[in-house]
Amino acid sequence: MRHFIYVLLLTIVGNTYLMAQQDTPQLQGTVVDEHKHALVGASVFWADGSNAVLTDSKGMFTIPYSTNQNRLVATYVGYSSDTLVIPTGKKGTVMFVLQQGVELQAVEVRHKITSTFSSSLEPMKIQVMTEHELNKAACCNLSESFETNPSVDVSFTDAVTGTKQIQMLGLAGPYIQISRENMPYIRGLSSVYGLTFVPGPWVQAIHLNKGAGSVVNGFESITGQIDIQYRNPFVMDKFFLNVYANPAGRYEANIATKYAISEHISTGLLLHGKTSQARHDSNNDGFMDMPVGNQVIALNRWELENNKGLHVQLGIKGTYVQSDAGQMDFERSMSRDTSNPWGLTSDIQRLDAWAKAGKVFEQKPGYSFGSQFSVSHHNQQSQYGLRYYDAQQQSGYANGILQGIIGNTNHVFKTGASIQYDSYIEDFNTTEYERIEVVPGVFGEYTFTHLSKFNAVVGLRGDYHSQFGAFVTPRLHLRYAPSQQWTLRASGGRGQRTANIFAENSNLLASSRTIEIQSNSSYGYGLLPEIAWNYGINISRSFTLDYRKGVISIDAYRTHFENQIVVDFVQSPHKAVFYNLQGESFSNSIQTQLDYELIKRLDVRLAYRWYDVKTTYNGLLQDKPLVSKHRAFINLAYKTRNNFMFDYTCNWHGAKPLPSLQANPTTYQLPNESPDFITMNAQITKTWNETFDVYIGGENLLNFKQSNPILSAAEPYSKYFDSSLIWGPVYGRELYIGLRYRIK
Repeated sequence: MRHFIYVLLLTIVGNTYLMAQQDTPQLQGTVVDEHKHALVGASVFWADGSNAVLTDSKGMFTIPYSTNQNRLVATYVGYSSDTLVIPTGKKGTVMFVLQQGVELQAVEVRHKITSTFSSSLEPMKIQVMTEHELNKAACCNLSESFETNPSVDVSFTDAVTGTKQIQMLGLAGPYIQISRENMPYIRGLSSVYGLTFVPGPWVQAIHLNKGAGSVVNGFESITGQIDIQYRNPFVMDKFFLNVYANPAGRYEANIATKYAISEHISTGLLLHGKTSQARHDSNNDGFMDMPVGNQVIALNRWELENNKGLHVQLGIKGTYVQSDAGQMDFERSMSRDTSNPWGLTSDIQRLDAWAKAGKVFEQKPGYSFGSQFSVSHHNQQSQYGLRYYDAQQQSGYANGILQGIIGNTNHVFKTGASIQYDSYIEDFNTTEYERIEVVPGVFGEYTFTHLSKFNAVVGLRGDYHSQFGAFVTPRLHLRYAPSQQWTLRASGGRGQRTANIFAENSNLLASSRTIEIQSNSSYGYGLLPEIAWNYGINISRSFTLDYRKGVISIDAYRTHFENQIVVDFVQSPHKAVFYNLQGESFSNSIQTQLDYELIKRLDVRLAYRWYDVKTTYNGLLQDKPLVSKHRAFINLAYKTRNNFMFDYTCNWHGAKPLPSLQANPTTYQLPNESPDFITMNAQITKTWNETFDVYIGGENLLNFKQSNPILSAAEPYSKYFDSSLIWGPVYGRELYIGLRYRIK
């Protein structure tokens, strides 16, 4: 298969060379606000709704000319839309200047932008989840932001910590590259818990795509990418407040405010606080349903732009988390021995800082340079019963990117160099694991565009790992649109990452399983890096039925591992073994999705997903435990004329294979698979004057709970204790209420 990719790369390069002389009639432009600040993610389209594109980080766009329409429209949330009449054959560029909260005294062209959308013109199918999509649910943090997205599965890691994890293409969250505005973010020690460090109300948009990503953003992505866009000081509300409360005693507050230093400099301050002190035990197993504790997060960011094409961003973010979990009578002041209740404590302190600078060369159209820098310090102290796990991570990242054109905008290239530094010190039960990774690399990416029908993105990067040596990462993306209704895409590429086995599998620490590592060397854990190839195709068909638009899409992806760190809790109920893959490991995924406005103001999203995920455990290829083969999904969103919004989501989860516990007494055994189950979430929101929202909702409305989620809960120090075998919700129906207030 690897040779197939190389041949395909050569074929694409050859074909693009033959077509290099063909001209594409395309129009370029920018979208800015009244202060000439770039509007990122603005939607630009012809008045008939065709060829919609999004502006980039500099507010720029490129759109093919329409053969039957000369009015071009630009829209952005919170701004009045604008329409320009484009003369036939117009040369040069155009500029939209959108006014905030101003009604245009002109012909108004209405075009509905859905809360989640993707451009049919982009070679990668990137789903953009807007703030409107995130507001369909409570969305208290990033792990809870995907309840209305069928491409991402959300589940609990265990029955003690209350932590939610995400999966994509049947594989765990650490295989997804999660970035903050295209810089590495949630990785390493924060690969699971880090999702809870991103307050949902801080997020302006989430960009999600499956499969191989761009080589510009690194080599680590395997199943896809999630890029988080925080609220931008230039375009965010002057003041935003979100508060949340539920009867279980969980209270949250978020504040976001901005201040314009001058026309070209603006700063934003984002604050988050959460507390949960009430202890509940709804299933009477003696353990708290959810942990108690506090969380405080603060972020300050700065934006600078001038009229000469320079754009600079600076940011710093601090995170403090303290949580306790375990048996109802546990207190962290107690000594840790078998005479006291079983308990879990976790204290995390984290600091992130970053800087970005971009320069558009006005004297040389099509050329720009960008640089990215980030550093982070992560420190945590945790104790699971009698087990200790303390860890530190220091990371640094730098990336320089030059973008230009070859002749015209049909041929765009990006090239640059990056370096990633990571230092880890982990102390697990008095055994210390240390490692330092330094990975410098160079990359190049070429994009060919032929009219609005064909795109090819060919990327290649070479990196050198300080311990594992040199490696090459090829990536390929193809798009073909035989008509305005049909879009076909294909992608393929390689990904490589170093696993952090304790942080990524902390759920196993909340059990009595012994931890074994079958190491091959003295470096780190003595395990090799994980290497996988991902291939995928996507077919999308847009249509108009009864004057309302819809999209149906089908995608299929395969992830095949050359090496994987196998987490084997299958061969014995009393231990978890980590070792390098010896045999096959793969994940196949097929998903179909329909988005349609069924009646006016009622949006329907239907989806069905099938997984086939297998790994070789102890020489035998088996289904991966706790992964459902089937999932069906429906989301309904309705908005009334008087600004009531009703959102409803229903998920059907098929049966999940469970690991064998035949070595345990009958009392502590499980069936071969879980039952299938249904979860329902709903929310009602009322908005007044686009400034004040009140929302009330509920999660898991059917009150379905996994029975006995903790094995041997009455004897947590016995060898049968295990809280990690979670296949369904661990707590029942949860109601909540909240409000949002904004000053524009």
